[in-house]
Amino acid sequence: MDRWQDIKQVVVVGLGITGLSVVRHLRKTQPQLQVKVIDTRPTPPGVEQLPPDIALHVGSWNDAWLAEADLVVTNPGIALATPQIQTVLARGVAVVGDIELFAWAADKPVIAITGSNGKSTVTDLTGVMANACGVKCAIGGNIGVPALDLLEQEVELYVLELSSFQLETTSSLHLVAAAFLNLSEDHMDRYQGMDDYRQAKLRIFQHAKHGVVNRDDRQTYPDTSHDQQSLALVTFGSDDSEFGVMSHLGESWLSHNQQPILASRELKLVGQHNVANVLVVLALLTCAGIDYHKGLSALKSYTGLTHRCQVVADNRGIKWVNDSKATNLASTQAALSGLNCAGKLYLLVGGDGKGADFSPLKPILAQLNLQLCCFGADGDQFMPLHASATRFERMEDVIEHISPQLQSGDMVMLSPACASFDQFSNFMARGDRFAELARQYA
Repeated sequence: MDRWQDIKQVVVVGLGITGLSVVRHLRKTQPQLQVKVIDTRPTPPGVEQLPPDIALHVGSWNDAWLAEADLVVTNPGIALATPQIQTVLARGVAVVGDIELFAWAADKPVIAITGSNGKSTVTDLTGVMANACGVKCAIGGNIGVPALDLLEQEVELYVLELSSFQLETTSSLHLVAAAFLNLSEDHMDRYQGMDDYRQAKLRIFQHAKHGVVNRDDRQTYPDTSHDQQSLALVTFGSDDSEFGVMSHLGESWLSHNQQPILASRELKLVGQHNVANVLVVLALLTCAGIDYHKGLSALKSYTGLTHRCQVVADNRGIKWVNDSKATNLASTQAALSGLNCAGKLYLLVGGDGKGADFSPLKPILAQLNLQLCCFGADGDQFMPLHASATRFERMEDVIEHISPQLQSGDMVMLSPACASFDQFSNFMARGDRFAELARQYA
């Protein structure tokens, strides 16, 4: 079926990395099309890389262009509820995203991952292990390389991280395996409520052969009202059924159908949530027909993505962990659950709290041998959560204060539960600064 048969004019809404990848893809694969770009920002990122013969409208919408379009390709950051997009849909014109265009063009098996937290780690590790198993794999989507740019690579498998925003405009992505990791409150400025957010995530199972779901979070399971007869469900969780955790030789092991695979202590990844992430990877590889045993040495040496529970220094028995990507409450809760720290945990929290309620952290913190170090614009919000809470202005002040007290077995962890914009340009800059301080003081 030629999807392009009746399409002559395409309008790309939103430039940036994704928009540019769409323009490149259309130029290369459908040179006959007339492509125009709209971006409501006065100086959108990537504007200098746009080919000069592509018509560009910036600073506002261009209703005339939208009215002439046979297809609109929108950036994931633009909600379908936007009035201009609703007008296009009312005309019966398709509004798709870059992932839908990828689905039209991909001719190799695809694995995709969604969830509120952990999806970048799962996506990256799935690709790393697949490659270690001898399956040439390209990783991208909502992480790193835009999906359409992956089509340039000679591979046997694609592994994509997909956000709920991307899934909203995707309807024909056929997957050999799809994972829905977990669901916690996020993006409530975009969705009408949690169920609306969940329904967007569930779209990942639309054309999936295997669905990997979380036994400990029933919200990740497809609704029975969906026609899911062709979807084979595989589960992961903290007990010992299917992909899970069992007691073996007196310690905790990752297991499959109660067969031990690997001792949890052999993982370099920090925290119980990362054990769950690894189980998902093993499940996805199995669903894709890949024998994960060949990739276990790669798994054991995997230290995680930068800024996600990443050990940045380990000296004199003191671990320094950069979890700057924890920009919301659920991420920090996940990092702390089942954390293995022999000594005292020095936990750095604070930043731009985005109006969140941090009180659910209190019972988790109560169980820890802890020094709570609160910094940044909303550091005060954390002060009532633990008796040890101490207020600092900047991260540098925290490290300077605690470094003389550190002993073997202690852990210093940045898992701020807040955005970084009060003091840093982004979470990466915050994490880089923490790593710098860790190396300086370790």
